[in-house]
Amino acid sequence: MQYRRLGKTNFEVSEISLGTWQVGGKWGSTFDDKLADQIINTAIDHGVNFIDTADVYEGGLSEKAVARVVKSRPEEVFVATKCGRKTQPHNMDAYAPQKLVEFVEGSLKNMGLDAIDLIQFHCPPTEVYRQDVYFETFDRLQQQGKIRNLGVSVEKVDEALLAIEYPNVNSVQIIFNMFRLKPKDDFFKKASDKEIGIIVRVPLASGLLTGKFDKDTEFESGDHRHFNRNGEAFDKGETFSGVDYQTGLRAVDEIKNLFGHRSELLAEIALKWVLMHPEVSTVIAGASRPVQVQQNVSASDIPPISEEQMVAVQSIYDEHFRKEVHPLW
Repeated sequence: MQYRRLGKTNFEVSEISLGTWQVGGKWGSTFDDKLADQIINTAIDHGVNFIDTADVYEGGLSEKAVARVVKSRPEEVFVATKCGRKTQPHNMDAYAPQKLVEFVEGSLKNMGLDAIDLIQFHCPPTEVYRQDVYFETFDRLQQQGKIRNLGVSVEKVDEALLAIEYPNVNSVQIIFNMFRLKPKDDFFKKASDKEIGIIVRVPLASGLLTGKFDKDTEFESGDHRHFNRNGEAFDKGETFSGVDYQTGLRAVDEIKNLFGHRSELLAEIALKWVLMHPEVSTVIAGASRPVQVQQNVSASDIPPISEEQMVAVQSIYDEHFRKEVHPLW
């Protein structure tokens, strides 16, 4: 495992880390505490020292599982969680600074921690990024010793650019993968110039970039890949990165052809592709089984992707996705 600095936090974090949206089982299935413990322990066993969760993942069970395992291990593991998605309705009018304080205190209680290493504003409405009062709230929480660092998790590049104008924002979590290239064009350099840590999520486009799906693949009714393809529940960009499923399958076939015999390791290649961008601090790859953790972390050690292949991936994006994806996120 290789390690990179997470912006102004000065944390040295594993370049492949663990995202815990589905850590206790597949999306839509019942949360399994034993399985969650196995997945998190496997990640730490393989050098992962940064784990991302959120207060809304499985109603707090994900946070509890992360804290339970981390506190049982001797290694230093940085815990990042997120807050704000509990706000209902999820719009500007429903936000209030006191609610954010309550969410943070709820996570502290849920995890049994004195302070959170990194609290992240969880994809709030765009208008929130223009309101100083919310970011000042996190300043007070930091002064009180309840959080160590503030980050944001965004849907859109424009939101990321607004967020990094606040001096207390130390990291940005953003979707970036072979099907979502806009961040590297409009955001990465500006973030790097400001020493902002970049946390990449959805690196496998909700599993499309594993190469294991086809037109007949079915997803459980509780799986967002079944019910959120058009944004019925939340931003559709979180599901298959917002791309049309059938178009995504065609693009995956082209990527497989590009990498030839190595395409059997397409998930690892897709993660390595993200890591080829030096501005990225870490990639939070999800896992619903321990073996997936092992596969994900191996991406840190596979050979680099050639410049020719990087250019070819860009061309596949330009052909299939740029017109539809670039303007939206």
